[in-house]
Amino acid sequence: MPDTIEEIDVRKIPPHKKHATIFDTYDGLDVGASFIIINDHDPKPLGYQMAAMYGENNFSWDYLEKGPKIWKVHISKIDK
Repeated sequence: MPDTIEEIDVRKIPPHKKHATIFDTYDGLDVGASFIIINDHDPKPLGYQMAAMYGENNFSWDYLEKGPKIWKVHISKIDK
C-alpha cells in the first residue's frame, strides 16, 4: 500500500466533469486501494450514486472533514 493517498480537489474540476473524474479514479483502483476527495460542500449525493453503481458494500466512504468550508472523504475499494 502506498505511503501517500491520492487527493482529488474536485473544487478545481469543471462541474460537468466532477463525477466522471471520481468514477474514473475509483474504477482504476485495485481492491484495497483508496483516494481522498476534497470539496466545498457535502458530497453525500455522490456517495448515493456510487452505492447505486458499485454496490454499497463494495467501497468504504469515510468523512475526514465535515465542513463548513471543506469536506474531505476517504474512499476505498473493498471489492470489485
